[in-house]
Amino acid sequence: MNEQKNAIVLFDGVCNFCNGSVNFIIDKDSKNYFKFAPLQSEIAEELASKHGIDKEKTDSIILIENEKAYTHSTAALRIARHLDGVLSKLYVFIIVPKFIRDAFYKLFAKYRYKLFGMQDTCMIPTPEMRERFLG
Repeated sequence: MNEQKNAIVLFDGVCNFCNGSVNFIIDKDSKNYFKFAPLQSEIAEELASKHGIDKEKTDSIILIENEKAYTHSTAALRIARHLDGVLSKLYVFIIVPKFIRDAFYKLFAKYRYKLFGMQDTCMIPTPEMRERFLG
């Protein structure tokens, strides 16, 4: 089986927490496994459509890995699995039933703008980070 060299993280480009999470992932992803695109981009629109994801219902994070799309807590845990150090151990929480994990995830996502704020435009990656972004 031919495993994908990179996975793609689609994120809310105007969410301060999401932008901080992308920076965190980049810092903890020494193998450069992840590429990124804001949900507001054309590439994200194409990928969401290809995988049958309604961006109105999933507006925080989508992981495209090995030609499959993952959302909510499953996406977050699958991302953690590839990060450096003890963060990869968080994947053990995948054993918690999805409806429970997603209930907590969706509650946090619902209030992320109130807790962390938002920007008027999508984040602009620094020149050093640009190669990790699609589109």
